[in-house]
Amino acid sequence: MPNGRLAVMIDKDIIIEKLKEVKDPELPLVSVIDMGIITGIDLDEKGNVKVVMTPTFAGCPAIEYMKAEIKKKLDELEINSVEVEVNFNVQWNSNMISENGRKLLKDSGFALPARHTGLVQIEMLQKIECPFCGKKNTRLMSAFGATQCRAVHYCDDCMQMFEQIKPV
Repeated sequence: MPNGRLAVMIDKDIIIEKLKEVKDPELPLVSVIDMGIITGIDLDEKGNVKVVMTPTFAGCPAIEYMKAEIKKKLDELEINSVEVEVNFNVQWNSNMISENGRKLLKDSGFALPARHTGLVQIEMLQKIECPFCGKKNTRLMSAFGATQCRAVHYCDDCMQMFEQIKPV
């Protein structure tokens, strides 16, 4: 991006809307905003933007990819510069998923993570609501799904296998 570009009518709301176009690579139906991965946005009077992201876990293999996608999307705006900082001091947790993100996940067949106060117990993975029929006659088949944040369940009522986004 050429130096010297000025921010023209750009505010945090416009930046947030642009970041909603950046999808979580492991759950591409949900944006980095709705997953709660974006934990800070600073925009100064010179048109410099700093985005702070907190990955869902420290060993996330998609960190560099997400940083590049964030920069690419924000470069479409007329801003001076974009910096993406990864913050490991803030620990991401499943409570950070927005209501819209939760709706998108449920509508796509994922069971939602239970809201919690920091203490996650194995009971939060048992007898969860089936996203297909809404019943709780479910069994945990595996605490480990396609990615670290998913568990696999089976519903004995509608006989559907489904994944749950684990509470963390």
